[in-house]
Amino acid sequence: MSLKDLCVGAVLLLLLRVQCLHGSALPAVSSYEFTAYRMQQYNLAQQTHGCRGAIVVAEARSAEEPVLTRRCVIMKVPDFTTEKYLEARRQNAAAILILLPRNISSIPHDIVQSFMVSESETLLKETLTPVYVVPEDEQLLYMYEEVKQAAASRTSSIFIRVLRSMITATAFQILVSNNAPIKAVTDTSVGVLPGAGDDVPTIVITAHYDSYGLAPWLAYGADSNGSGVTILLELARLFQRLYSSPSTRPPYNLMFSLTGGGKYNFLGTKRWIEENLDHAESSLLHDNVAFVLCLDSLANADELYMHVSRPPKAETPMHSFMQLLEEVVSSRFPWVTVGLVHKKINLVESTVAWEHERYSLRRIPGFTLSHLEDPKSERRGSILDTISQVDFRKMKRNGIIIAEALAQYMYNLSDKGSPKDMQIFKGQMVSDFQDSRMSSLMSFLTSVPRATQLLDKEPSHILLVNSLEHEFKRYLQQVHRHNFRQDKRDPDITFFDQMDQPVVMYRVKPAAFDLFLGGCIAAYLGIVYYAIQNLGRVYTKLKAALKSKHQ
Repeated sequence: MSLKDLCVGAVLLLLLRVQCLHGSALPAVSSYEFTAYRMQQYNLAQQTHGCRGAIVVAEARSAEEPVLTRRCVIMKVPDFTTEKYLEARRQNAAAILILLPRNISSIPHDIVQSFMVSESETLLKETLTPVYVVPEDEQLLYMYEEVKQAAASRTSSIFIRVLRSMITATAFQILVSNNAPIKAVTDTSVGVLPGAGDDVPTIVITAHYDSYGLAPWLAYGADSNGSGVTILLELARLFQRLYSSPSTRPPYNLMFSLTGGGKYNFLGTKRWIEENLDHAESSLLHDNVAFVLCLDSLANADELYMHVSRPPKAETPMHSFMQLLEEVVSSRFPWVTVGLVHKKINLVESTVAWEHERYSLRRIPGFTLSHLEDPKSERRGSILDTISQVDFRKMKRNGIIIAEALAQYMYNLSDKGSPKDMQIFKGQMVSDFQDSRMSSLMSFLTSVPRATQLLDKEPSHILLVNSLEHEFKRYLQQVHRHNFRQDKRDPDITFFDQMDQPVVMYRVKPAAFDLFLGGCIAAYLGIVYYAIQNLGRVYTKLKAALKSKHQ
């Protein structure tokens, strides 16, 4: 084989390699703009939390790549683990971008659990590495597959890897302004059903309505704590029917409270208690409070845990109610497990674990009812906590348990010799826990993210808080809304904005591509120059070849 044939074969092989590499690239547009949602950033109790970085200009890389320094690491939900997150931070990655499926219910349960654990551990400490979450779409999935293919090409020959690096690459650019603090929203709405008689004791039922997760704009908080709010609103509607008639009005004041800032040390609850005990001349909290029932995460599992700061003494109102709660469960729902979890309040810590601890610190008896045993459970704050994770049958069952135990306690049926399996809410009364209404309430609560830092920013968020107040006014009396302002010199909490950012994804060629292109141009010019310099000789050879053919 001649030298000319070898050269032609090499050129054809090179073109074939380039064509194969180009053909493997997925058909994505050259530039694409989308909105990404940044990780939490806030200061609480003089400690910084979350992500302090925002600006990113980096090339996209898969988490499988060995070198992630100054790269934007792209992960899907199954890829995101604590180990990969820490490895990206260790290598000083420029950013982490997590692709979130639009249909959360399609994610297997074990992957949901794994992601929630990693998400919870990520939020424990601050980081300078920008972390963004974005819902998946077609173009982003194209990009993800391309960077995965690039990572897989490491097993190919060095010739193919060099050609691939010269021909295709994808980069991202995130342009944001400087972070600016925004005010915290800790609105608290309170409504009362007044009991029969003078100087009657008060039972407080409370739940916090805000949500929490890796990215505030994607934190819908269905189970935690949309379920607590839904059950509270149903209890208010149900007991309003009993209180509307003097003949069925129990000798207890029933106070309902919805508080903000629950995911941030229950600041709304703290400020409301301070206002009632320290600044108000008279309030129901000043008087005879039987106990406070806090509702938190009640839409899953067949367990109910009663969290207390100290075990209630026998014959106290809270002890009697807990006994009735256990009796209702054992008689009507024997497959449900009820447990008491005792956790002392550590005064050294700057944060509290459950809402009832805010009341316990002021010597008001209270407990939290939840299907979660561990206050640090990853399920209390996750962007995967959506309505698809809610079991409506179990949420309704838990609502019936609470309503039945509460009614039996307020009517003092146990001391009147009533049978333990007696049911107050049965027949039509049980159907009053309407599936359609509870589903509608949950759908409304999860229609927008309820992160505290967003609730006064958008019309839809403001409408949600106003609607909760309207629900109170519909069924309760003496409804008040408290909006607490922070001390500007020493705020309890400081949030930072820039939580949703425009991201520009565009295809770029690396520096090696310029060298490759320059070499091709130089070779082309060299061939043209050689042809011009030897035009006479080439012409003579062509003329001789044509003559030989004619002869």
